[in-house]
Formats: sequence, C-alpha cells, structure tokens
Amino acid sequence: MKQIEINNELLTEAQAAAYLGLKNPKTLAVWRCTKRYPLTYVKYGRTVRYRRKDLDAFIESGVTRIQAPEVSK
Repeated sequence: MKQIEINNELLTEAQAAAYLGLKNPKTLAVWRCTKRYPLTYVKYGRTVRYRRKDLDAFIESGVTRIQAPEVSK
C-alpha cells in the first residue's frame, strides 16, 4: 500500500523540477505551454502538480538502449 502512495504522490513544480534535475522550475511551465515534451501533469484551478510515477515514466521514455553488435566467429 505504501508503494502506491509514493507513486501517486503529488509534487509541486519546484519539487518536480528538482526531481528531474532542472535548474529552473519555470522550465516545466515552458514545456507545458509549448507542449515540448509529453509530460503529464495534474491541474486543478491554477495549481499544477506532477505525480512521481509520471515523472518516472517521462525519465524512462528518454532512456536509449544500445544493442551491442554481434561478434562473428
């Protein structure tokens, strides 16, 4: 049960920026406005929050896996 709560935890813009390693939290506002990246967020009223599981999915989507070439014998 605790794992579900951690994954659904809502982070502020500043917390989400720190989690992603961004220097300026307003970078997230720019990304939202320009739709630069498909980063999911929760909005109610003027408040914007990010779920930790969505941030993890965003990070995972940027991972590039390189397959080692096969060695011929």
